[in-house]
Amino acid sequence: MMNIRGKWALVTGASRGIGALAAEMLAESGCNLILHSRKPEHTEEIAAKAAALGVEVRIIACELSDLKAVEGMLKEIDAMDLSVDIVLNNAGVQIAYRTDYYETPAEDYMTSFVINTIAPMMICYHFLPGMTERGFGRIVNTTSGIRLEPEQAGYSASKAALDKVTVDLSSKLNGTNVILSLADPGWCRTDLGGPNAPNAPEHALPGVIVGVFVNDGISGRLFSADAFAGMSLEKAVELAEAESGAFLKNL
Repeated sequence: MMNIRGKWALVTGASRGIGALAAEMLAESGCNLILHSRKPEHTEEIAAKAAALGVEVRIIACELSDLKAVEGMLKEIDAMDLSVDIVLNNAGVQIAYRTDYYETPAEDYMTSFVINTIAPMMICYHFLPGMTERGFGRIVNTTSGIRLEPEQAGYSASKAALDKVTVDLSSKLNGTNVILSLADPGWCRTDLGGPNAPNAPEHALPGVIVGVFVNDGISGRLFSADAFAGMSLEKAVELAEAESGAFLKNL
């Protein structure tokens, strides 16, 4: 299992729910953190928890629906003069549940694609060259297994697009020590998932961070949190790496 002690990770949407839990688990492994949310005060609690675990923490704020702001955030991170080795593109938005799905407005698609597809890919494109040059990197893009629900068309389409561009880009990274993957946290009781979801946010761990710790040089995989629920991180990574051969056969 990959040792990430002393490395730096950017976690978007780190203020609560799965993002906060994932950030804390990375900190428990000795990883320094850049915690993103829309407002700096939103991540103060998780930042304090991480700092108490002995890691360094930076806080950054950005509205991901504003692509100029995303560019500014990336410049601000560059100015920190540290190497971002790990990215969890966890932040996302579900605009609305449209019972009258034939009335789905174009804005559902536009906003969903900016936040759920374009912003995370801008982040990928920004950090991947440096990771490649240094010979190490892990990026995990959070997706969704939602299907057959036109009531959530903007959200599901934006996540399907993220899947496509992630897998396509990952084909350029296979065989390197830079691994780009997808994680599906499942339906959890978060602000996005809503109160009727069957799973607590903790159900998503360790599955949503398995892609950080695998060390087999294989990009393009989808890690479903359901497959790793209840496991220790070590067992989850062991299972993920054991299944890498089957993944390669299907390429």
